[in-house]
Amino acid sequence: MPIQRYGVLKARPIAGRQGRGRTPHFHIHAVDSAEDYRIAVNVKSRSWPSELLYLLDDRFDHPILEGLRELPLGFRGLQPKPGGQALDFVRGNLFERRHMRALAHDVPGPDNDLNELLDLWVGRALRDEGALLYVFGERFGPEHDPDPHFGFRPATGMHRVHMNQGSRDCWSRDDGPWQDGGLLLWFPPVHRGDNVVLRERWVALFLAFQSQAWHTDDGSGRALSGHAPEPGASSEGEDQPRGGHGRVRLVGAVINPAGHDPGREQVTIHNIGRSRIDLRGWSIRDINKHADTLSGSLSAGATTTVTLTGEGAQLSNDGGLISIVDPDGIKVDGVSYTRAQTRRGGGRLVF
Repeated sequence: MPIQRYGVLKARPIAGRQGRGRTPHFHIHAVDSAEDYRIAVNVKSRSWPSELLYLLDDRFDHPILEGLRELPLGFRGLQPKPGGQALDFVRGNLFERRHMRALAHDVPGPDNDLNELLDLWVGRALRDEGALLYVFGERFGPEHDPDPHFGFRPATGMHRVHMNQGSRDCWSRDDGPWQDGGLLLWFPPVHRGDNVVLRERWVALFLAFQSQAWHTDDGSGRALSGHAPEPGASSEGEDQPRGGHGRVRLVGAVINPAGHDPGREQVTIHNIGRSRIDLRGWSIRDINKHADTLSGSLSAGATTTVTLTGEGAQLSNDGGLISIVDPDGIKVDGVSYTRAQTRRGGGRLVF
């Protein structure tokens, strides 16, 4: 069954500690207006290979940020479904899968392992009194005993701050869509007098285990047959431009056309393969999984523009997601866009 008490914690970091031992976690002590929390971030896998896959985006931009800014301090439970603040590495178009890399947790020398990467960015947040953490995962506690790492009481916090679907063996029992973990750091703008000299900055860290599959069932989050990695196999280096299998790319969209939007919004796709693709049964989906079904075919190297009907997928002017899905339900490509992007260039975007 899916993990319990999934949600996001918004808090101020006050300490960090690198992970050591047999099952190491990087631990962060954070506080809101009334409570202490420990955030336990996996830095090593218990199964081989031990190195986690990671992606750090130090200029993260995504439509979920609009809602995160408005959250009060503290923990907020999230419904594991599209259209809200829940994270999904497969469906949420958060990052390009091909940019994830395997990284060990403890390597001799400076600035070359996952512990030190976390130490760097958490350390920057600790030195900026206005910085905040947004931690996605599962809440644990409260427990009557003091926290074993920072000593506060009652012990409570967040764990499973990593991908939570497509798992193998005993870990698959906790699989589910729209319940992935992640660590976001917010740094406030810097002012000089009345002028903003540095804009606000979002830094995102996403973690996954090399054994996890990247094509999962929409209902259960379990690995789809034929798409689960072999035990110990890394999917690094696959042709997965943005998390899909990459035969067709989303290259542009008209989000905010002149006049009434429904029936005028457009999505442009490009066949990057070497053979014609039959598009019958393919679909274009929006952030709420509403879909327009495609037809016809697309020649190798060809591009086509699809005008949405207005009755299926709809492209919100406040930011959203666009995905293209094949007849087997496998995401081929996916992008996200923000409200600010729709206001530039008349809502015509190039991906």
